[in-house]
Amino acid sequence: MNNVNNIAENFGTLYHPKSALVFYETAGTETDMYVEHFDMDSNGTPINAHPLTVKEANILAKALQTDEEKSTAFLKPKGILPTNILHINPSEKGTVLWCTKAQQRQLYFVNGLGVPNGKAQVPPMLWLASKSSLMVFALTNDRRPTEKTLLHYAPFFNIYEKGNVCMGTVSIDIKNSASVEEFIQAWEHYFFNSYFSHSLCENVTRKNIVTLWKDLINTDKPFPKEVLKKNNKTLKNLL
Repeated sequence: MNNVNNIAENFGTLYHPKSALVFYETAGTETDMYVEHFDMDSNGTPINAHPLTVKEANILAKALQTDEEKSTAFLKPKGILPTNILHINPSEKGTVLWCTKAQQRQLYFVNGLGVPNGKAQVPPMLWLASKSSLMVFALTNDRRPTEKTLLHYAPFFNIYEKGNVCMGTVSIDIKNSASVEEFIQAWEHYFFNSYFSHSLCENVTRKNIVTLWKDLINTDKPFPKEVLKKNNKTLKNLL
């Protein structure tokens, strides 16, 4: 897939130096330490050297604690867990399993496919993602799936037979502090706001996939679930 969005707005915030700490340590076997605090002028030059005060130390401790809290916030919900989230592994390399109902989405296709860009109905879907990878599958109805729910091939381009999505040149940037809601929103955005470019698996649908999307794009036709093909997996195989 190729990203269609201007990512300039995502560039990092510019930070300016405000203060600096210098740690001094005595020589010898019984060492002692002294910390000196410097303010910074508009040019970034250290000025106003003075011993680190208790107030300044508390400010530093609070900042460090905030960073630590951000690092442990990965995949924590903002409130009550959304009902479409099926499983969370909140470790550093955590994953989320969630489902979405049939819906209308904006889709993008490269010119070579002969399918115009536009809105179309997509089927209910099952998503499994880590910070760096995504798998998607199709479902036949909007009911919340169970471990026994049969999975179908996702009827899209850029997807391997096992469900892995080829993201191509899309730059994936999932923050370590992302809540579970931000995590799934980001992945759905990456998937649907990228160009579908090529088929990686033959016969993922019972109808030619190019013809399928030509018939659906820029119409209000519901997605024809009869074209979905089972992939001989159930949701339990993903847990």
